[in-house]
Amino acid sequence: MALLARREGRLADAVREVGADALAITCDVTDEESARSAIQQAANGLGGIDALVYATGIGPLARLADVDAAAWRQVLDTNVIGAALVTAAALPHLTASGGTAAYLSSISGSLTPPWPGLGAYAVSKAALDKLVEAWREEHPRIAFTRVTVGDCAGGEGDSMTGFNAGWDLELATELAPIWMARQYLAGSLVEVDELVNVVHNILRCGPSANIPVVAVVPRRPA
Repeated sequence: MALLARREGRLADAVREVGADALAITCDVTDEESARSAIQQAANGLGGIDALVYATGIGPLARLADVDAAAWRQVLDTNVIGAALVTAAALPHLTASGGTAAYLSSISGSLTPPWPGLGAYAVSKAALDKLVEAWREEHPRIAFTRVTVGDCAGGEGDSMTGFNAGWDLELATELAPIWMARQYLAGSLVEVDELVNVVHNILRCGPSANIPVVAVVPRRPA
């Protein structure tokens, strides 16, 4: 297994958790050369690539009228273009292995209307969904899967999601009741182990089958 991330400290912690056999590779998905180099390092270290999981994503909290060009570029570079660059770099290896590629998307990109304040994020995830479909159409030998994820806080400590890091707390406090009133929030969370199990089962799927789309959402409280 190879773990790719931009922050070296997080990578080192993840490798200690996963095990000494895991490879830690620094990668900035918004940089084409970094993405290509990281994937090649992974392929060299592993002797090929038979699975890819793209879990990178950012979600700036801002009303659409307040999202400037730099913010739009950052969210699209990370959530969509980064996925395209990493996939393109891994494509020869996935083709050779008849492998699987899974991409973590969001309910806001397909199952719910765009959430107020997270419009740029929803747009990027809708674009990611179509990107996965496009890859599947052009490369049918590879199993491409969109994993639509509902509310999930991630793991503990550094493994917790940093999705809301840097949010304007005043704006979040204003918008949260709207999200609740429209029932975008389930009122509970998917445990991260359940999400990991789903992704693991997707990657274990044999060469005769493909899982195009799967949704992992929390059960609503009774």
